[in-house]
Amino acid sequence: MIIGVLGLQGAIREHRVSLERLGVLVRTVKCVADLDGLSGLVLPGGESTAMQRLADGELRNRLQELSHGRFPMFGTCAGMILLANTVDGAETPHLGGMDIAVARNASGRQVHSFETTLAVKGIEGDVPAVFIRAPFIVQLGPDVEPLAEYNGSTVMARQGSLLVASFHPELTDDVRIHRMFVDIAERNQHHKET
Repeated sequence: MIIGVLGLQGAIREHRVSLERLGVLVRTVKCVADLDGLSGLVLPGGESTAMQRLADGELRNRLQELSHGRFPMFGTCAGMILLANTVDGAETPHLGGMDIAVARNASGRQVHSFETTLAVKGIEGDVPAVFIRAPFIVQLGPDVEPLAEYNGSTVMARQGSLLVASFHPELTDDVRIHRMFVDIAERNQHHKET
């Protein structure tokens, strides 16, 4: 099993390190050919508008096909914005595929970045979370399961094989959220094989 990390911009190395700590083979994805043979794809935090501009038409179209299909994808911060069907201030979604609406920079400006711990459904014990100009989920579709909240706002959710988080699990030493995504990818792969 190989998990890809979209390598256009953002916290690419940090996600690679987290996944490698789980013993997972990791590939940086910069073009359509890099998607071949992957079991899942991480869309890292960074700048969603820059990522959209850096993705050429072919790569963007393929990512959109995957996000609207059953392909496992995990979007953190900017990656969550990419996967959201509705983004405040945007007429159309970047990639879409997940039935959520997000508010950009809902946690404040860069200077308001903070660390906290969260209760995450399906994970035992508190999970450390780093918020940097984080988007929050302001609306969930009927098939979206909220997994974590902060101050009454949803900051982590799942819809089928799509997983999103407002925060940056890759900036901590805790790999349990990455493990959750790898489990989703493994179950999806097993389901395709049976």
